[in-house]
Amino acid sequence: MSKLLCIFLTLCILGAYSKKHEDKPDWAKKDITDFTDADMERLLDQWEEDEEPLPEDELPEHLRKPPAIDLSKMDMSNPESVLEATKKGQTLMMFVSVANKPSRARTDELTKIWQTGLWSNHIQAERYLIDDDRAIFMFKDGSQAWTAKKYLLEQEELKEVQLESKTYPGTKSDVRNKALRDEL
Repeated sequence: MSKLLCIFLTLCILGAYSKKHEDKPDWAKKDITDFTDADMERLLDQWEEDEEPLPEDELPEHLRKPPAIDLSKMDMSNPESVLEATKKGQTLMMFVSVANKPSRARTDELTKIWQTGLWSNHIQAERYLIDDDRAIFMFKDGSQAWTAKKYLLEQEELKEVQLESKTYPGTKSDVRNKALRDEL
């Protein structure tokens, strides 16, 4: 009787196993080393189906909901303040040019000093040199870029700042350059 029971259980298990494999699509029956990119994508989709969604602050920026903006509290006559409010929580880049055709080392030194000044004022900006006299300042919170712009425009050797496709000339570099030309 025990032999018969063992044979019966073995047949049941094999039957269930073969039925389980019959229900799978053809791509799932393949050896994993034979999977195509499409098969791997399907596998990833199945894997992600059962996962819990990420919290809002861990989502990539393009999937996050933008913060609510109360337009009633804004000065609509100042378009820059409206633009600043709309960039809150979004990544934003600002292009900065250094005056007087500096070397790459001088540009690096100046922009590093400016970045430190921004960080001292709790404005988080990453700095990337893109040319001998140009750098990019990247802000994780785009609304901070307008405060940074005001700070940068007051710097001695700043030629110009480009923010949201608008160019702002440095205030002190023009005065300094004019004084140098007058001396000659």
